[in-house]
Amino acid sequence: MIALIARELRLAATGGTALLPLVFFLLVATLFPFAVGPDGPLLARTGGGALWMAALLAALLPVDRLVAPDLDSGTLDQLALRGMSEEAVAVAKLAGHWLSFGPLLMIAALPASALLKLPADVLWRLELGLLIGTPGLAALTLGVSALTAGLRRGGALAGLLILPLAVPLLIFGAGLIERGNDAGALQLLGATSLLLVAGAPFVAGAAIRASRD
Repeated sequence: MIALIARELRLAATGGTALLPLVFFLLVATLFPFAVGPDGPLLARTGGGALWMAALLAALLPVDRLVAPDLDSGTLDQLALRGMSEEAVAVAKLAGHWLSFGPLLMIAALPASALLKLPADVLWRLELGLLIGTPGLAALTLGVSALTAGLRRGGALAGLLILPLAVPLLIFGAGLIERGNDAGALQLLGATSLLLVAGAPFVAGAAIRASRD
């Protein structure tokens, strides 16, 4: 399992899968002030939601590289012959995917919050929300990636599937940023993320078996 997670991290580092979400996240934080203007209070009020939207789209970027390449190359077949279940492979891919972009986004949120003039308390709630919510985004990306791995133009279809399903994470993550809404949004965000993380390996495992058949 550890070897598989290390492999996913190595592939993310060498294939640019880890770098693309980070660059995209910082680009959104850089360009957003050009769209809404230099008004500091306005940026502070809307910047947290913009960063959550950027995190969602950043998590979506590697969707066509998580499962399809291993399915085409026969790597998943070799792992199955060695007795590793598809669900275990999915857990390793989920852990590797989150480790390749989740902590990096949390670090990138520090300069991004400065660009968007977010106060310290908003930054703290944003970091807490990303810590809890990004595993759910990674699980959602993995599940949809497995479901579309054997399809033509699966990347475009994956985007259409992920964005509606990610709405609860986006709502509760942005809601956590609002002052006075901490407890309820935190609990709902945690419950949604936990549900996605718990269900994604089974969905991805079943989709991989179906693609092989």
